[in-house]
Amino acid sequence: MKVSFLKPAQAEYQDALEYYENEQVGLGRRFSQEVSRAVSRMIEFPTLYQSFSPNTRRCLIAKFPYGIIYHYDPNSEDILVVAVAHLHRRPDYWTSRVS
Repeated sequence: MKVSFLKPAQAEYQDALEYYENEQVGLGRRFSQEVSRAVSRMIEFPTLYQSFSPNTRRCLIAKFPYGIIYHYDPNSEDILVVAVAHLHRRPDYWTSRVS
């Protein structure tokens, strides 16, 4: 299964990683590990997570207030990460990224 990130989602991930690393050395690495674990779970169980909008699902990132918003196409078995969204900021800002 192929997982790809939209450019804005990749930028959100990088921004969060840098923020956490600047807050405490090693915290960015822990954030990155939790994102990797979440992506692994999404690959293993792509339809398990909460339907978030008609075309997306959300997988929460353990230990951090973030969720990965993604689109899963069962026909191609591809996952497209639409956003790496902070759970307490600007809800639904990413909806224009999904058709």
